[in-house]
Amino acid sequence: MTDPRHKMAATGLGRLLLRGGLGGSRRFSAAAAAPEHQSARLWKILSFVVALPGVGVCMLNTYLKSQEHSHERSEFIAYTHLRIRSKPFPWGDGNHTLFHNSHTNPLPTGWEGDDEH
Repeated sequence: MTDPRHKMAATGLGRLLLRGGLGGSRRFSAAAAAPEHQSARLWKILSFVVALPGVGVCMLNTYLKSQEHSHERSEFIAYTHLRIRSKPFPWGDGNHTLFHNSHTNPLPTGWEGDDEH
């Protein structure tokens, strides 16, 4: 005599297989039915309407925040482990780095130029 639980499991598995639940039936989403050119047009519009103004707002915010701060040079402290020159750089006078900025990068001897920054 068969157990009724086995019969329920067998019929449930049979129904599942007949429906294609474990099979390879493919179901596509409704969004994929739209043509590709409509999707590309949507992203182009979003780029110009949302992304570019967003970048502009971020740039404006950064500029306005930077204007609030004072731009004074900090006092130069000659730490022994910083700005070590064991041999001169192969360009210029050998003491300035390749992308040297006199307003933000001090030399080993201190800030160059006037102190009226």
